Amino acid sequence: MDFKQLEVFVAVSKHQSFSKAARELFLTQPTVSSHIQNLEKELDTILVNRNNKNITLTKSGEILYNHAIYILNNCKKAVYDIKEYAGKIEGIIDLACSSIPETYILPNFLKSFSSTYPDVKFSISHYDSQYAISEILNERVSFGLVGSKINNTQIEYMDLIDDELVLITPFNLELPNINGSIDINELTNLKLIMRKEGSGTRNLIVNTLKQNNFSIDKLSILAHVESNESIKEMVRLGLGVSFISYASCIDYLNSNKIRYYKINNIEFKRKFYFVYSKKKIFNPLEDKFLTKLCEYFELEKNRH
Repeated sequence: MDFKQLEVFVAVSKHQSFSKAARELFLTQPTVSSHIQNLEKELDTILVNRNNKNITLTKSGEILYNHAIYILNNCKKAVYDIKEYAGKIEGIIDLACSSIPETYILPNFLKSFSSTYPDVKFSISHYDSQYAISEILNERVSFGLVGSKINNTQIEYMDLIDDELVLITPFNLELPNINGSIDINELTNLKLIMRKEGSGTRNLIVNTLKQNNFSIDKLSILAHVESNESIKEMVRLGLGVSFISYASCIDYLNSNKIRYYKINNIEFKRKFYFVYSKKKIFNPLEDKFLTKLCEYFELEKNRH
């Protein structure tokens, strides 16, 4: 049993695929298969079930996986400690982010982190909140920044910042209002541009309206859009109105491209969360990243 065999085995386990493991490790698929076969031959046991559409681990495979993670992380820690002693910390941090955190929260923190650790690289994938959690649970990414909670006992949620949604309209559309707030029934007279299913923003809109006895079926929805920036442009051009994060539209508001309103006696408030899997064993770089993030946002670190 050697280091490369264990690295290949963990990659296959993580992706539940020989081809995806091969792409991650820059190997051919036959080479990946060969490593797994040699490992099974050496241990005299079957480690992966190959009959299903997705690769799954046998009981022997599950036992080896826990040991393999421990061994690989110890090796990584040795390399990390040596490089830290030499004054050079490097590696890759994998992140999954929903729209607002990716654009308006993460960049400032990454700038701060990179100023201290300039040799660390980042792989940032754009997912809605629900899919980001799925990627974390499958250990395809280490961390996530999302705008809604999904009930799952395996996920650790850390509150980052508060956010509020506002109704944005074209600048030339002035709605009947009292101190910037409109009646909820005014929404029935407007064409709404909504975020797509799975979006934390959409979930907040739907749930808040429902709690205030206002069905989403009353809305005239013009389009379902994934990009927050596209929504702002569509509203600016007069295609409709939309609920978006106040923090994400300050630039458009300051340049008089759009207006914003609140809804009488209703608050569309939420939090953004930093998330990770409770079962994941962090390598030293990931642990350092989590520590620095907690320091930056003044959070209590929940694990070592």
